[in-house]
Amino acid sequence: MDTKIQLTEKEMPQQWYNIQADLPKPMPPVLHPGTGKPIGPQDLAPLFPMECIKQEVSQERWIDIPEELQDIYKIWRPTPLVRAKRWEKALGTPAKIYYKWEGVSPAGSHKPNTAVAQAYYCKQEGVKRITTETGAGQWGSALSFATNLFGIECKIYMVRISYDQKPYRKMMMQVWGGKCVASPSNDTKAGRDILAKDPNSPGSLGIAISEAVEDAVQREDTKYSLGSVLNHVLLHQTVIGLETLKQFEKIGEYPDIAIGCVGGGSNFGGFIMPFARDKITKGKKTRIIAVEPTACPTMTRGLYKYDFGDTACTTPLIKMFTLGHGFIPAPIHAGGLRYHGMAPLVCHLYDLKLVEAVALKQNPCFEAGVSFARAEGHIPAPEASHAIRCAMDEALKCKESGEAKTIVFNNSGHGHFDLSSYEKYFAGNLEDTELSDAEIKKALADLPNVGE
Repeated sequence: MDTKIQLTEKEMPQQWYNIQADLPKPMPPVLHPGTGKPIGPQDLAPLFPMECIKQEVSQERWIDIPEELQDIYKIWRPTPLVRAKRWEKALGTPAKIYYKWEGVSPAGSHKPNTAVAQAYYCKQEGVKRITTETGAGQWGSALSFATNLFGIECKIYMVRISYDQKPYRKMMMQVWGGKCVASPSNDTKAGRDILAKDPNSPGSLGIAISEAVEDAVQREDTKYSLGSVLNHVLLHQTVIGLETLKQFEKIGEYPDIAIGCVGGGSNFGGFIMPFARDKITKGKKTRIIAVEPTACPTMTRGLYKYDFGDTACTTPLIKMFTLGHGFIPAPIHAGGLRYHGMAPLVCHLYDLKLVEAVALKQNPCFEAGVSFARAEGHIPAPEASHAIRCAMDEALKCKESGEAKTIVFNNSGHGHFDLSSYEKYFAGNLEDTELSDAEIKKALADLPNVGE
């Protein structure tokens, strides 16, 4: 059997899959931050293009991908499903390990799958400018790539610690015409307020979201774009899981375990939702595992409560597993996994026990990333290394038990711009952060008392 399972362009998905049509229990409503009542489309209109809002609340199972977007997807899609035979041999496992390789996109990650869609819908509605936040920079670079395709101006607020750690992400954004500033910044009231309290703040995704939202609502020509968390974002990412299912069909296999890293939930949600559909509608027994860092253990140690998506409390209230909107994680190198909350869809699936969650320390994840790179060649992003570590652990369990399980994980992006973090790993300078119960309790102290 070939190591690489490819699809043709004609076999690419022509529709996105919306799991809301198949949920055994509907999702909790999104609430207005002022009234505490369920929000309507007009409440979101200042921030998002209407087509994205319609997709956010849609209950339709399949949503057509516009032909113009399909043509853009063909720049890098379909992406390969690869059997990691060399890594299997290195680990001495009877397990079959596959990875969906999303690092082949122009931006080097899964993020363009939704970036080009959101930019397209903004262009259709005459939007001239888009603001956003970014953690490790994958989303900011993907949106810069997308907005450049459609001639839209892009302003990115990048979490300060990642802005300093990953300078070449900023250069990617600049190449594609994006303007990137470190967050918290002096460009917004939210940023200035944070800097007044802590001039050396490392920033957080919650802070960066506050800045990007504030910027967007002040200008009529501007919309806000989010790279994760929201339903329409995960919807666009289902091209990953749909392709993966079709690739497994080609070889007559089906995974026993499907794994993805989680920060806001977009790569994980887009990868696993077609598998979750099969669990719901076909009774499949696939274990679906979300992997997060111990430094930001949203699902494994947070509460399933209504909370703000940002630090300044300007966003709608969503029910999610959260560590509290004021939580600022330790400056780990997996910057894309440093979000205080989680995609409501992912949280709902977790609450329904359709998915599992584990939290892993930074050093073991880098160890697994290096092991994978030495066997398979591709250097993974620190975020993806969390999924790789989990896959490694499951493969080693198979080695102990003798079971030949089929494991698949989403290798969500390459680590070419994260080599400074590998340098620190090899020097023994990476810290493994694990929060105390007291720190978790303090972070959760300011949750809004609504929707219970």
